[in-house]
Amino acid sequence: MEPTARPSPSERLASIDFYARVAAVALLVAGCFVVLRPFVAAMLFAGVVCATTWPVYKELRSRLGDRSSIAALLMVLALVLLIVVPLAILAASFAGNVAAFAEALQRWFATGIPGPPGWVAGIPFVGEQISEQWQAISSSPEELRRIGRMMLEPARKALLGLGAILGNGVLEMLIVVFVGFFFYRDGEAIMHAVRSGVERVAGHLSGDLLRQVQGTVVSVVYGILGTALAQGAVATIGFLIAGVPAALTLGFATFLLSLVPVGPPLVWGGAAIWLYYQDSLGWAIFMVLWGALVVSSIDNFLKPLLISRGSKMSLLLVALGVFGGLLAFGFIGIFLGPALLATGLSVAQYWVRQSAEAGTAGGPP
Repeated sequence: MEPTARPSPSERLASIDFYARVAAVALLVAGCFVVLRPFVAAMLFAGVVCATTWPVYKELRSRLGDRSSIAALLMVLALVLLIVVPLAILAASFAGNVAAFAEALQRWFATGIPGPPGWVAGIPFVGEQISEQWQAISSSPEELRRIGRMMLEPARKALLGLGAILGNGVLEMLIVVFVGFFFYRDGEAIMHAVRSGVERVAGHLSGDLLRQVQGTVVSVVYGILGTALAQGAVATIGFLIAGVPAALTLGFATFLLSLVPVGPPLVWGGAAIWLYYQDSLGWAIFMVLWGALVVSSIDNFLKPLLISRGSKMSLLLVALGVFGGLLAFGFIGIFLGPALLATGLSVAQYWVRQSAEAGTAGGPP
């Protein structure tokens, strides 16, 4: 057996240089990630917003004589008016309603609650048990106070936490607007760099892959989140007409719950019940009709109009994207989560389809 040749000093030095360069690049990448980590979510969402509204920006830039900076400035000003300002108003309204809600809940438990309506006992299987428990609670002041103490503090903490999320959302949206200006202004250069990077990974398939990803993102924003925003706005109008307190907060809750099955009826149905117990039977009926005929029906006709053929996300992925994005990224994650999952699903489906086509082409005739 011949002895293994030992590397020469120059080869050892070249190997050390290689590992030193790799370590330096790794440290540089890690340092850049640490610096940008607080802004990753805002940058991703800015990319989603700019990709969705890019045709509007191009038309505006053309009308302004290809003045990219002015067009980008007008676009971000529109985002401020359409997103940041309403969100700031909502956050301020929510903060003011937390204390009022806590006081109202405390008074409600202190004065007692009415007995159960007659129809509760008629609910199949569980109606009688619910009616008996309801009657026992409503006729016992001590039990009411005990339940009130148990519910008041967790409810207050939950509302304060949601208010903090909204407050952070205003700050995050301002960062989105700031980043969005540069994404609009330098969009072509950024996309050229992205295409170059994707080409190194996907080769000649990069063009089709990027088009499918862009179509998926636009589809999700228009179809899913656009429908949710429409339902939240229409529900807010109904709450304001009926005189329901905290209309903006309830409208925001409708927006969130419209992304999950049978979500909006929980909000407008609760408002109708509140109106009924306030001796406003007419407004309660109005709230039920408004919720059933206007709010909940939006999902049936608006989503097919807004959503394109690029997105086939299941309801489970949408719900996971919303709540997972909220937990991972805060308020921005409500919008970013579904878009990221849709993009991942689109890329996975694209690779599977390309692999299947390549297998079919390379198979026996």
